[in-house]
Amino acid sequence: ILWRTVRLSLVITVICALLGFPYAYIMARVGPKLRMWMVIAVILPLMTSVVVRTFGWMVLLSRNGLVSQWARDLGWGERNFQIMHSETAIVIGMVQVLLPFMALSILGVITRIDTRLEEASRTMGASFLGTLRSVVLPLSMPGIVAGALLVFTLSASSFITPSLMGGARVQVLAGLVYKSVTQTLEWPFAAAQAVILFVGVLLVLIPYVRVSTPRHG
Repeated sequence: ILWRTVRLSLVITVICALLGFPYAYIMARVGPKLRMWMVIAVILPLMTSVVVRTFGWMVLLSRNGLVSQWARDLGWGERNFQIMHSETAIVIGMVQVLLPFMALSILGVITRIDTRLEEASRTMGASFLGTLRSVVLPLSMPGIVAGALLVFTLSASSFITPSLMGGARVQVLAGLVYKSVTQTLEWPFAAAQAVILFVGVLLVLIPYVRVSTPRHG
């Protein structure tokens, strides 16, 4: 369960970074009015309860849900095919919940990048993708690292969405702590699990602090 928690958190972090970076770059480079609507589109889900959003995904991904029906109609699944109660369902639900944290963290950094650097790169013969890779991406690393830290820690300690989307078959560490406290009443074991989760998150924080600390004054 500990390995599954770490693995799912890493997968969720990578997917949020792959989706959040281009979205943040587009937000930073479009006009003010379109940027406002794009920011609203990112922030708006945060105004809805995580439980409500998770139940929405449960309806869509259940055996009779819209996504499962489409998969069966396209021949991608059998008659009893469903995405619910699987690691895929947890990843989908958690990415939707945590993507705003990644996108907004990267947006705050990209907006401070001088656009003349990109113009100079294009003038020197670099393509658009080459400019993104050699200029924008390195300068955006502080936002990407901060967003990755937020997404990973929140994902590793999340309880509601993994418990509802994964069910009893796919458990994560936070859900196991809750089960140990409320069902089996193994409080010492739950305390040990909580300490393991805390130490794991702390081991992620320490390298981030060391990397992000300014050097040479």
